Amino acid sequence: MRIPAPARRLAPLPALAAVALLAACGAQVEQSADAGPSTTVQRCGEPVEYTVPQRVVAYEGGSADKLFALGLTDHVLGYVMPPANPPVSESPWAAEYEQVELLSQDLLNRELVVDAEADLVVAGWGSGFSDERGITPEILDGLGIQSFMHAESCYGYPGFPERHTPFEGLYTDLERLGQIFGVEERATDLVADYRARVAAVEEQAPAGDPVPVFLYDSGTDKPFTAGAQVPPNDIIRAAGGENVFGGLDERWTEVTWEAVVESQPEVVVILDYGDQPAQDKIRFLQENPVTADLPAVRDDAFFVLDYNEGISGPRNIDGVEKFGAYLREHAAQNP
Repeated sequence: MRIPAPARRLAPLPALAAVALLAACGAQVEQSADAGPSTTVQRCGEPVEYTVPQRVVAYEGGSADKLFALGLTDHVLGYVMPPANPPVSESPWAAEYEQVELLSQDLLNRELVVDAEADLVVAGWGSGFSDERGITPEILDGLGIQSFMHAESCYGYPGFPERHTPFEGLYTDLERLGQIFGVEERATDLVADYRARVAAVEEQAPAGDPVPVFLYDSGTDKPFTAGAQVPPNDIIRAAGGENVFGGLDERWTEVTWEAVVESQPEVVVILDYGDQPAQDKIRFLQENPVTADLPAVRDDAFFVLDYNEGISGPRNIDGVEKFGAYLREHAAQNP
């Protein structure tokens, strides 16, 4: 972990310096000396000065969806979508995806955003942005490229950590993006609508003790699941359940099958993505002697959560509404 540095302002680089830095990365970019008005917004725990971006690169569906939900399609150059993501044609913003470019179906990297002449990159810490892969906000600062990180991922950001529950992280992102792009009123209205929809689910949650729920992402030797720092934890809680691994101060994390068995989940949420269909994961749990006798497996109590409903983005709200309806039906069938 790097030592925290004083909060710095991300002012546009002088034109010649920006061209020189970007040329070193294989791109010739001209930047205007007049970058327009700016506003200071938190980037995790760090105040950063932003100018209104015009060539945004979004990593994964959650990032792009936040921009589209705020009506910012005209500011988006394109998106990077790794293979795990479901087809964008299934998105509520499918028409918006058609208006921008698919830049890559691989992981986010520095060369891609430099070649795209991006002026803002939107991603999460530890997913899109990564020390190991050499693309961090600090590196992009040096290249004159602005960056924005999902607030729910900020708890682990070196030097400038910031904590939010996952849903509060979503609302914070929308509000901060609203400030950066000058659409604060639109962001306020959107957040109010999302809060109201979540509150409606909470009000309808089944009475009694929360239902123990295990989220199964992947893994056969050891299961990969959701800790406290990712949206499924809030989806499960708001709907009337309890994430059996919600006590882990982690995002997506590996546990043991012994711990799963000990938790005795009554419902299993299957995260649906990639080239392993949800039904294959269900079949594995049914046929695996270690999990076959779990209450949820015996009762065929499986709920399939779409990938983009499980990562930080507006579709979290669709996910909590769907899971809330599922838990109400489950409670009615198991009084």
